[in-house]
Amino acid sequence: MKHPAVRWGVCFVLLFLAVLALLAAAVAAGSAGLTLPQVCRALLAPGQNPLAEGIVRTIRLPRALSALLLGGCLAVSGYLLQTYFSNPIAGPFVLGISSGAKLAVAMAMIFVLGRGRSLSSLGMIGAAFAGALAATGFILLLSLRIRRMSQLIVGGVMVGYICSAITDFAVTFAEDSNIVNLHNWSLGSFSGTSWGSVRVMALVTLLGLAACGALAKPMNAYRLGESAAQSLGVNVRLFRTALILVSSLLSACVTAFAGPISFVGIAVPQLMRALFGTGQPLVLLPACFLGGSAACLGCDLIARTLFAPTELSVSSVTAVFGAPIVLWMMLRRSAAEG
Repeated sequence: MKHPAVRWGVCFVLLFLAVLALLAAAVAAGSAGLTLPQVCRALLAPGQNPLAEGIVRTIRLPRALSALLLGGCLAVSGYLLQTYFSNPIAGPFVLGISSGAKLAVAMAMIFVLGRGRSLSSLGMIGAAFAGALAATGFILLLSLRIRRMSQLIVGGVMVGYICSAITDFAVTFAEDSNIVNLHNWSLGSFSGTSWGSVRVMALVTLLGLAACGALAKPMNAYRLGESAAQSLGVNVRLFRTALILVSSLLSACVTAFAGPISFVGIAVPQLMRALFGTGQPLVLLPACFLGGSAACLGCDLIARTLFAPTELSVSSVTAVFGAPIVLWMMLRRSAAEG
């Protein structure tokens, strides 16, 4: 395909079809297997099969939609961080941002549940956003003293370990049964999603994507370097602040509802760059969203069906597929530079 637009169009169609196919499989597959006609009747003709309708509408469809929305948010967040740090290994999980958000949500839930109250969806996102910003701020402080990106990545990993350890201590010694259930969430899971949570996810996703659209043009200039971006009229300080805020909001939304999900934020943006053969943000932002949606839908499907009725951690499945992709991309980049 000589013209880039043709290649991009084909890639977008394939990604969209993959998301639709995985969404259908996620709703149909499970311990109580359903055919696609049964799923359609449960969605379009209520009352004919109450059992199938309850499974599809109450359990599987909200879970599948949450994987679609949060997977897209996670990949876009990773792309924004890679743009900010100009490094393909940067991502919310590796830099400890997801762990900071997880710690803040766990502490907020322990504080609220300990007083006999429940934490709302917006409260969870607010806590996760504060934790993500705190972790990001610490990484930015480290970047003032550590110039080598490899050392900065190691610093982010250490921040993640510290936050995860504190979270594990808090969850382990919690007495309330609802707080103890945080253990499953802290490993990464889309289970137990309600329609109310899906609506909040959709709102945050739309706000985040709208902000990304507004940042796409300065992002394209920023890829050329800070000096070039400034010469093109970009307020670099304001742009970098907006980039961090949007990335933190998206990763916070993911962590608040699904816990920390590994490698999607790193692997998917790299795969999309290789697949589309471009670095243009207007192309890669929607590509990353679709790619992240497909990745999380597929990994969640594997997590709950491979060893059913035992359910795996989604983060474990994403690591199995994502880590080799990251290693392959690193080797490929090293060979190209060599």
